[in-house]
Amino acid sequence: MSNLKELYVKEVAPALMKQFNYKSVMQIPKLEKVVVNVGCSEAKDNSKVIESVVEDIKKITGQQPIVCKAKKSVANFKLREGMPIGVKVTLRGERMYEFVDRLFNVALPRVRDFHGINGNSFDGRGNYSFGIKEQLIFPEIEYDKIDAIRGMDISFVTTAHTDEEAKVLLKSLGAPFAN
Repeated sequence: MSNLKELYVKEVAPALMKQFNYKSVMQIPKLEKVVVNVGCSEAKDNSKVIESVVEDIKKITGQQPIVCKAKKSVANFKLREGMPIGVKVTLRGERMYEFVDRLFNVALPRVRDFHGINGNSFDGRGNYSFGIKEQLIFPEIEYDKIDAIRGMDISFVTTAHTDEEAKVLLKSLGAPFAN
């Protein structure tokens, strides 16, 4: 069991139960899944781009990502239905906790002039999303081996019903929120 999951079970869950006065342990919010998404518009011109993005995401998350294809044709973007336009991976369980631990404790502190992540990016239902400008903040990515700097979106899906519960959950798991 990963350190973050042990922390959740031993410290975070009991503290949340006490803080929000839950009657049952099933009411305690928990992290359900983490979705990492990379959209790459240049993939429509160069098919090698998707392969390199898949390799980067595979190194970062430790899981094989899926290629997302366009659902509709859009003439203004020179996009046809079925063209690959992005890559995503959904992490659950052990891999999710391991990724979140590395993200909060290793990757985010490597961002230059990092003052914390925005605490206002909740969706109103207890889920949190934010973007990263470059994949180089992860130690698994070697600067010499990348073809371009790409960003990614990371979404945390929780079982919390309110943003306040979700923020307390993520903060107790180590999320470095800005003041």
